[in-house]
Amino acid sequence: MQHLYDLLIAPFVDFAFMRRALAGCLALSLGSGPIGLFLVMRRMSLMGDAMSHAVLPGAAVGFMLAGLSLPAMSLGGFVAGVLVAVLAGLATRFSSIKEDASFAAFYLLSLAIGVLLVSKSGSNVDLMHILFGSVLAVDDAALYLVSGVASVTLICLAFIYRPMLLESLDPVFLRSVGARGGLWHMAFLMLVVLNLVSGFQALGTLMAVGLMMLPAITARLWSESVEGMLVMAVSVAFVSGMAGLLLSYHFELPSGPAIILVAGLFYLFSLLFAPAGGALPRYIRARHFES
Repeated sequence: MQHLYDLLIAPFVDFAFMRRALAGCLALSLGSGPIGLFLVMRRMSLMGDAMSHAVLPGAAVGFMLAGLSLPAMSLGGFVAGVLVAVLAGLATRFSSIKEDASFAAFYLLSLAIGVLLVSKSGSNVDLMHILFGSVLAVDDAALYLVSGVASVTLICLAFIYRPMLLESLDPVFLRSVGARGGLWHMAFLMLVVLNLVSGFQALGTLMAVGLMMLPAITARLWSESVEGMLVMAVSVAFVSGMAGLLLSYHFELPSGPAIILVAGLFYLFSLLFAPAGGALPRYIRARHFES
């Protein structure tokens, strides 16, 4: 028992930075988990990755103006993400390009601009901090930001949950009753950008989307109800964060990649054994049906 305590609990009891990191992971899980699930349900999984790269040039501009300043980089990242979302929407509306292709084009352009800006104005250490973050270095200001974004996300989702669910499952019906699907879509994209901006301080722009998408994809393999998937997505995200922090602490690994690696292992396990959509349960049910 003492060995398990030293392995699993003592790091969070003994060190304040581990407690802050765990609180940050909980806040990220509560905000990013539901957002990631709606991205998956709306078949927009790759757009989450595109938006995570889209915030980079804004964060880079904030870094150039104020250094590693949380408010400046967060505001810059949010403005850049919203700008990319608007430009991609306009390109889709006024040309023959589909929305996913528009996001892909603009996010690649944003990623290239962001990396060039940071590499020209800072050191490799600065670039690594922005790209990969460090949840173990989360300070009180970053924790307040992540917690605030999670709170805003949950409140907004409570108000737009029904239209978002209808647009995800039956957008034709939503339009037939005169609802403004475009308005809900834009509000949802704002929440996506907001959560990615809050996540990049802890996990970096390249890893923030991992805690948003991998638990959500995993949740779809475990439950067939939306409520069950929401609970599962948040749970997997938080457990992945906690396990990743422990791996990072005990084996001196980068915290962000360790967290995403644990989430990826959850996904691989679920891909084989999850009762709702795993390969082996589906195979067993198919054999039982044939017999």
